[in-house]
Amino acid sequence: MIADPKPASSIDFTEKEHRTAQIAKALAHPARIAILKILAKRNSCVCGELVEVMPLAQATVSQHLKELKNAGLIQGTISGPKVCYCLNPQGIAELRQIFDTLLQEIEVPPIDSSCC
Repeated sequence: MIADPKPASSIDFTEKEHRTAQIAKALAHPARIAILKILAKRNSCVCGELVEVMPLAQATVSQHLKELKNAGLIQGTISGPKVCYCLNPQGIAELRQIFDTLLQEIEVPPIDSSCC
């Protein structure tokens, strides 16, 4: 009897591949990219103003902030009843390094007209 191939869910991925996927997932919504850009432009902590500049409900903005924070791309501190957010310099440096490395690893060779 031929053994079944390894199910996709049990493939051993590296820690780096898991981390890359986690960061990619955190960036996988245009609102999250917009939030990162807003925080980068402000270059300071933002407390509550994100809801005012985003075309989203407060609860939705909070959910996006949670995803970015869980991925380590932003950090937050509690200031009274508000949570203030800013970019996490280490997380952004890691993002840059991960995607620079990934793009080097998957650099596309010259186009082969015989390929699909």
